[in-house]
Amino acid sequence: MEEREGVRWCATQLGSKGKRHMHMTRHVVTLVVLSSLMMPAPIFAQSKLNVVATTEDLASLAREVGGDRINVEGIARGYQDPHFVEAKPSFILKLQKADLLIVVGLELEIGWLPPLILQSRNVKVQVGAEGYLDASQRVKILDIPTSQITRAMGDVHPLGNPHYWMDPENGRIIAREVADKLSQFRPGDRAYFEQRLADFDKRLTEAENRWSADVAPYKGIKVVTYHRSFPNFAERFGLDIVGYVEPRPGIPPSPSHTFELIQEMKRLNIKLVLVEPYFDLKTPEAIGRSTGAQVLVMPPSVGGVKEATDYFALFDYNIKLLVNAIKAAGGK
Repeated sequence: MEEREGVRWCATQLGSKGKRHMHMTRHVVTLVVLSSLMMPAPIFAQSKLNVVATTEDLASLAREVGGDRINVEGIARGYQDPHFVEAKPSFILKLQKADLLIVVGLELEIGWLPPLILQSRNVKVQVGAEGYLDASQRVKILDIPTSQITRAMGDVHPLGNPHYWMDPENGRIIAREVADKLSQFRPGDRAYFEQRLADFDKRLTEAENRWSADVAPYKGIKVVTYHRSFPNFAERFGLDIVGYVEPRPGIPPSPSHTFELIQEMKRLNIKLVLVEPYFDLKTPEAIGRSTGAQVLVMPPSVGGVKEATDYFALFDYNIKLLVNAIKAAGGK
């Protein structure tokens, strides 16, 4: 009898405690729910800005100032002629995702870019939109035509030579424009972009001093180039371009023009021919054999050769190539 009463008492006590435990649990759960509702929403990190550049040169400069706050993709490769790029569906997909499109401008991309922009249907990167940056607006432009342009003149750019990034000073200006544009999109990251721009500017100044010192002994050296890709480079580093393998921009070399060029090179004792990676070497090499000139494949763009991995490496490679060739030719 006493044993059954004890069991009943234990069961009663256990049930009482169980009820109190459940009651306390309900209070705790209620407090947790209320607390979670009163807490501020978690702050998620902003996604990276998607930047598309029409050339690897512009893409490289964007990486310099954008750092890890942006994703950057280029369209035209450095070993391709940027005037003639095959439009691909993958380019449209890149533009569809872009927050910012950076273009060379001066009609360099006019033969292939406009349809891609329209087909992307991305309002952010349409011409004139906030996400459309024409990098040519503040840089120094050379070879601006002063007379009426006709088809007989070849592929002359009416707004001036679009290969302006080949002057490091213009590279500095482009980087500033990109930093300002990125800061418009992400005002909270302005200090980050400004710091990266300042670091880029410092490193570029140091590199410019080194490049200029390397070519200073050969200032005024006369050269021939295939296309008009190097006027800005020549002006910055003291080269004198006296002729072109092309008789006119975009026009393949003819036998008569090649003969005249060879005669002029012999007369002036020109020993260097600079050729962009995307042109056929047959005619330049024939010119070299006839004149004793060295034919240098010199990239005007990042990625034009495997060593030109970024904007700095492009100039490192070209300056070294040029100086070594001049030395091999016996100086001036």
